[in-house]
Amino acid sequence: MFKTTVTPRFGDIDGLRHVNNTVLAVWFEQARNPIFRMFTPDLDLSYENWKLIMVRTDFDFLCQMYFEKDVELRTYVVKIGNTSFTLRHEAWQEGRIKVKGNAVVVHYDFVNETSVPIPDSIRTQLAEHMLPETEIESSNGQEMALMDNK
Repeated sequence: MFKTTVTPRFGDIDGLRHVNNTVLAVWFEQARNPIFRMFTPDLDLSYENWKLIMVRTDFDFLCQMYFEKDVELRTYVVKIGNTSFTLRHEAWQEGRIKVKGNAVVVHYDFVNETSVPIPDSIRTQLAEHMLPETEIESSNGQEMALMDNK
């Protein structure tokens, strides 16, 4: 799992004083940087060197998030295929999960416009951060139960 902390900015807030739901796509992209670096260590965005393309993303907004309280982003690898992998993203604020979602990312050759197999060396790195969704859900439930008992 990777953890990233963001502090909501004034511009991230909507008219109801909540973190706007459009902000999560940007935050979760930021949280993917450690994964991006596995494939392109210097984050060179040239067509010749960038190797990933996102083909799907989804979000479940579970609770409202607010200004002036840090948000912890958690990123897990939940599936590794031949040319793609699936990430689970979560946004936590004040010890509670507020948003969860998934992103499917493909190892991609932009010059030839085709997917390519994930190299074994990177597959090994991804596997180090892999956790089945059932285990993530179980762990989250335990963590929130501890918060409820405080």
